[in-house]
Amino acid sequence: MCGIAGFYQVNHAFNQSDLKAMTDSIAHRGPDADGFFLDSHVGLGHRRLSVIDLRAVANQPMWSHDNRYCIIFNGEVYNFKEISKGLNVPLKTAGDTEVVLELFAKEGTKSVHKLNGMFAHVIYDSLEKTLYLFRDRMGIKPLYYYWDGNLFVFGSELKALLKNESVRKNISINQEAVGLFLHLGYIPQPHSVYQNIYKFPAGSFAVLKNNQLKIQSYWNPDDKIKSETLNDFADAKSQLKNLVESSVRYRMISDVPFGTFLSGGTDSSLVTAVAQSISNEPVNTFSIGFKESKYNESEYSRAVAKHLGTRHHEFEVSYNDAIPLMDSILDSYDEPYADSSAIPTMLVSKLARQHVTMTLSGDGGDELFFGYGSYLWAKRLNNPLVKNSRHILSLFLSSLSNRYKRAANLFRFDSTNDLRSHIFSQEQYLFSRREVENLVLPEFKKSVVIGKEPPLARKLSAMESQALFDLHYYLKDDLLVKVDRASMKYSLEARVPLLDYRIVEFALNISSDLKYHQGTMKYLLKELLYDYVPRELFNRPKWGFAIPLQNWLKKELRYLIDEYLSEQTIAKNGVVNYQIVEDLKKRFFAGEDYLYNRLWQLIILNKWFLEKKV
Repeated sequence: MCGIAGFYQVNHAFNQSDLKAMTDSIAHRGPDADGFFLDSHVGLGHRRLSVIDLRAVANQPMWSHDNRYCIIFNGEVYNFKEISKGLNVPLKTAGDTEVVLELFAKEGTKSVHKLNGMFAHVIYDSLEKTLYLFRDRMGIKPLYYYWDGNLFVFGSELKALLKNESVRKNISINQEAVGLFLHLGYIPQPHSVYQNIYKFPAGSFAVLKNNQLKIQSYWNPDDKIKSETLNDFADAKSQLKNLVESSVRYRMISDVPFGTFLSGGTDSSLVTAVAQSISNEPVNTFSIGFKESKYNESEYSRAVAKHLGTRHHEFEVSYNDAIPLMDSILDSYDEPYADSSAIPTMLVSKLARQHVTMTLSGDGGDELFFGYGSYLWAKRLNNPLVKNSRHILSLFLSSLSNRYKRAANLFRFDSTNDLRSHIFSQEQYLFSRREVENLVLPEFKKSVVIGKEPPLARKLSAMESQALFDLHYYLKDDLLVKVDRASMKYSLEARVPLLDYRIVEFALNISSDLKYHQGTMKYLLKELLYDYVPRELFNRPKWGFAIPLQNWLKKELRYLIDEYLSEQTIAKNGVVNYQIVEDLKKRFFAGEDYLYNRLWQLIILNKWFLEKKV
């Protein structure tokens, strides 16, 4: 796991100090070594976190055996040993980077189809003066780029690009991204908060030569959807078991100590159980809990760890532990990002890094196997009777208690074109599109529909469509971003076994009835889990990995509302309508607790505008 940064220009005027400033800004991603390459066209910089082959010979940038190609690589390719057998090239290292490089030297851009892993890497052809960029299928590893038709700058995090003076001079606020953030709580690909800086698309590669940039998709979940689904439970469970075991085994390859994040939920428990079944010694497991009992699942993770026989580490968190991270969250995420579960993810990463260098995470299970309440809402709202009476239902529910007021918002949609994003935003307690248009000032009223489904090999159910939306957006641009920045803040590598592309393709083509069965969410995944851990350990509500934000905003974090949602601050930033914000504050403190996430979004947005780096 590492950090990469660099630039490409036909006649560039940059030097190694420019490149070093970029890589120094992401030193947390790779504290073990740095390296640079420059010629008349390109600059490549690398920060290394050593996980496989810890020797200096495996440092980067790395050159191919024929000295034509140079690579900087962030991530891990797990099947590198199998690939290496077909290269017929003497290898100097025992890691994956050299294998990826020599495979490219042999097969070109087609080589990416053979890679199983999480990666963002850049290869320079010194003969043809051509730059190639690759990002893994699911977008697990980040890659940003700036492009103005002349200068190309890239990096693992936004902050690296902002160290380039030419970039800073030629960017402005992406007004479209502000509305998307308020609607979703994150900024979706390809947007960033800045004009001319983009998130490189997942499952894609790019070729840059003679100031011509061409980006091409090599993998898209939409293309992997088949005309028929697998309906047989026994067959599906057997296939899933083999896939999960293979994926976890791959991701346990490491030359440094590793462990797992264990929340006590289905996904992390399954990953941990499979890892422990493979390991010859107790696996390190890490969990945190909150002193506020509703959010404290540590007793459940402790019970799972005890049953599996892991070496368990847990940390009980209070407001005092979380507050320093609240103040610095924008330093890690670089742009407005409102997922408050980033805080506990940072805390558990900090705990884990005291013991290991790499962890396994359970991300992906909810999106692939129907784990969210939003999927049930998609099913409800797909009912023609509910659709036709939604306005009446909304009026009625809005006159009831807070729980029903919140539900009333889900019925307030005008078009099926943005129904997926509407369901997501309201299930997350965020702003609807209509609310965003009323909230932002005129220059930020940029309406963009996301989530419109292309033609597919079969017609998806409402639940499948909602899950596919999450796979394209929420998972990639919120959850994976959260885990990457939170773990890499402490130089900790996090691997995600359930997002092996083979598992993703399998899950896309099993019957919905195997995912949601007789009121049970994630049915198939849970039935597999019960082969390892007793089902009675999981007979409880799902809370998710959350902090008691609504309570803290009324007490310990009240100062954030006072400081960043004041009339003076909002007028200075000039983004949103203060009267609407004032109304939200009054309603929240009067008892409408479900508005807490909207206020948190507004705090993050106004804090970012006050502290923005350019």
